[in-house]
Amino acid sequence: PVLYSYWRSSCSWRVRIALNLKEIPYDIKAVSLIKGGGEQHCNEYREVNPMEQVPSLCIDGHTLVESLNIMHYLEETRPNQRPLMPQDCFKRAKVREICEVISSGIQPLQNLIVLIYVGEEKKKEWAQHWITRGFRAVEKLLSACAGKYCVGDEITLADCCLVPQVFNARRFHVDLRPFPIILRIDRELENHPAFRAAHPSSQPDCPPEVAK
Repeated sequence: PVLYSYWRSSCSWRVRIALNLKEIPYDIKAVSLIKGGGEQHCNEYREVNPMEQVPSLCIDGHTLVESLNIMHYLEETRPNQRPLMPQDCFKRAKVREICEVISSGIQPLQNLIVLIYVGEEKKKEWAQHWITRGFRAVEKLLSACAGKYCVGDEITLADCCLVPQVFNARRFHVDLRPFPIILRIDRELENHPAFRAAHPSSQPDCPPEVAK
């Protein structure tokens, strides 16, 4: 498998975590979202991903785009390799619920393409507003379904989505004190090998001044 990824992309990060948890070996093909106006906009990459975004995953002779779609494909084709969805239908729905709130209701509003449109002067305030609004919802949802992790005591796709979004929140200096469940789960996962290996600072395209 080949993952088209950008080191700080939270969507790429989600997929890296899922691949690591399922112990699926993969190669990284770095796509800089800023170099030369963004390598994702070049003709060659547009053939890979018509949305001109990361991630994209080449696997099993197919090319897949959109992070949640990719993660569900990994789960459906490799259900016995470290399952990332519960067996219980209601718990599965809760996992999808949290994933959707983050991937549809928070992350797109603070995505690079949106922040460029908002402008340098307003982007921090904009990102803080939408992340805080979304995290209020996530915290409320977690209060009803969290155990050790987002949904019960097993790592799921919801955790794959949550951890990168917490990183983004810190990047934009969001006050996370009102979200103790989110913070607890993030702390629980920060030293997990699959999550550490997927961290932006561990990526081959991470700038040397940022890498650990």
